[in-house]
Amino acid sequence: MKMQLTAKELASALGGCVDGDPAATVTSFAKIEHGNPGQLCFYANPKYEKYVYGNKATIILVNNDFEPREPVSATLVRVPDAYKALADLLKYASEKRRKSRCHRGRCRIAWSAKLGRKVWVGDFVTIGRKCRIGDNTRIYNNVTIGEGTVIGSDCIIYPGVHIFPGMKIGDRVILHAGCIIGDDGFGNSRQPDGSWEKIEHMGDVIIGNDVEIGSNTTVDKAPMESTIIADGVRIDNLCQIAHNVVVGKNTAIAAQTGIAGSAVIGENCLLGGQVGIAGHLKVADGTTVCAKSAIIGTVRESGQTFFGVPAIKHSVFMRAYAKFKRSGME
Repeated sequence: MKMQLTAKELASALGGCVDGDPAATVTSFAKIEHGNPGQLCFYANPKYEKYVYGNKATIILVNNDFEPREPVSATLVRVPDAYKALADLLKYASEKRRKSRCHRGRCRIAWSAKLGRKVWVGDFVTIGRKCRIGDNTRIYNNVTIGEGTVIGSDCIIYPGVHIFPGMKIGDRVILHAGCIIGDDGFGNSRQPDGSWEKIEHMGDVIIGNDVEIGSNTTVDKAPMESTIIADGVRIDNLCQIAHNVVVGKNTAIAAQTGIAGSAVIGENCLLGGQVGIAGHLKVADGTTVCAKSAIIGTVRESGQTFFGVPAIKHSVFMRAYAKFKRSGME
């Protein structure tokens, strides 16, 4: 981040107060262990208190009740909750950096496409016929948006994203670099002679509001009907979401997870890294699947935690593991 934020501005944005120089200015962030002049650090965990003293950072974000036991050279911005304030500050700084007037780089935009107010378009972007782009959306370099796609307001489409024709994307969606929305699913029909015939995919992908999808993740379109990513979902890098999958609201999916076709993932689920979900099954709301686990059957009871290949309830797995470990040591 390269911008200027004063202690006074930070305190105003975060609902805090300044203990020191209100005009103290920072242009970047750093961990409390690494603070240098012109940087802002934050301190909330008592085990890091030693780094506050002698810290060279210009501003340190602290809780209201922090009482220094040694001299502190930095200006302190005191807030009710430093952890929450840090998250709010990063969001504030990011939004401030992105604010700009309408921009059109060296791009190709179809005459029939309609772009809202203050849409920012980078270089080598292609926007197809009859597309609709909402207000304040930013589209970075080398993005392709296919014909008839609808993208909501306040979205961020990072470089190299490819969105196939006819996709539907809600408001405040973030698509990170290189992700693909709406490619064909892995649909093939075995022929009598053992060869494969491709099944054409004529459906779409529907992405709700406030969704974030990581770099190089693919969300396949359906042969018919829709692949659905509901409101508030978070998907990490390098994930595969197959055709006709439904991911429920506020579910979080870690990197390298693969979900096979027509699986239905409930709301508020947590899928760890490298999880595999078999096709045509349902996972109940609030399910947690630990890293490297494989779900091969429907999960009907909500709020359970699973682990293993194939995955079983975590508590059962740990009891079994204890027996395996004792047996191996005899």
